Amino acid sequence: MKKLGLGIVGCGNIAMTYLRNAALFRGLELRACADLLPEQAALRAAEYGLRACAVEDLITAPDVDLVINLTIPTAHAGITQAALDAGKHVFTEKPLGTTVEEGRALVVLAEARGCVLGSAPDTFLGAAGRLARQVIEGGAIGRIVTGTAFMMGRGMEHWHPNPAFYYQKGGGPVLDMGPYYVTMLVNLLGPARRVMAMATSASQNRLITAEGPLQGTTFPIGTPTSLLSLIEFTSGAVITFGASWDVFRHSNAPIELHGTTGSLRLPDPDTFGGTISVSHGGDAWEDLPTEERLYGQINWPYAAPDRANYRMLGIADLAAGLAVGRPPRASGRLALHVLEILEAILTSGETGAPVPLTTTVHQPPVLEEDEARAYRV
Repeated sequence: MKKLGLGIVGCGNIAMTYLRNAALFRGLELRACADLLPEQAALRAAEYGLRACAVEDLITAPDVDLVINLTIPTAHAGITQAALDAGKHVFTEKPLGTTVEEGRALVVLAEARGCVLGSAPDTFLGAAGRLARQVIEGGAIGRIVTGTAFMMGRGMEHWHPNPAFYYQKGGGPVLDMGPYYVTMLVNLLGPARRVMAMATSASQNRLITAEGPLQGTTFPIGTPTSLLSLIEFTSGAVITFGASWDVFRHSNAPIELHGTTGSLRLPDPDTFGGTISVSHGGDAWEDLPTEERLYGQINWPYAAPDRANYRMLGIADLAAGLAVGRPPRASGRLALHVLEILEAILTSGETGAPVPLTTTVHQPPVLEEDEARAYRV
């Protein structure tokens, strides 16, 4: 089988995960990398036996079939558009764009060019997401009525030496971390139809305490740092989603779903594995670990692994779909719907009014075990 030639644009920290994990999947071959800092691209190229080149050269390279866009969020749309214009398939890190308008234009462009557009997160394809789908579709908790999802933490300034960009428009806890939670919810519940939210911030300036030249300085924020929302799904389920970088400690589960006959608890959707728990009719939680399941095995970080990280799984699924004419599960249309939900949270938080959604998407098909296993080398 002809391998899909991959080129990575953006050679920062997240690139290390993609570069390392590429060897786990069949049908993929890393060929080139590029970065605005040529020395960064040269470093990654030397480490992984790739060709370092300029961004525009990578995008037009004949041996690059798919561009992996790992740039900062504000650059996602521009790089993706350039690659699609060059006739390349694209898989981009989240979010698809910083606005729904940007994301919609990319989806339309990809279809017009006959290219496939995929987007992170692909974590819902991991062991925990697949097992949760199996539990729900097996009827273990009945029809899902309500639930909660919480992404809460201190933010980035205590560990990141230059964190200001996380706190500007196009960033914040909703757009930066929200895609993991909302994508998992759409995977489990299907599309949403309406959003309501409220927003606040602990401070208009943040103090950098991480080591580095900016330690002890402050920067202004440009987006709310705490938001609580209600997401109404077309299935009728109503889910509370909270996202905050103003929380030092909490005890909320990442995701809990409550149905007519039981409840389901999920681990952090920013990982591919972890333990899901089921309560049948109010009984004690029954833990279902995924460490022995495909794409649930603990493998990350390298030195002292404590979680499952199989980024590239979505690209392997995209490549397999190309071979048979099937759209990727982590598709541009899924990412667009998720982006609209997130943008609606921000809009509703600002205006105080409910926001109806204009996009929809088919619930991603279940990734069956045999199919998932076939992606492995």
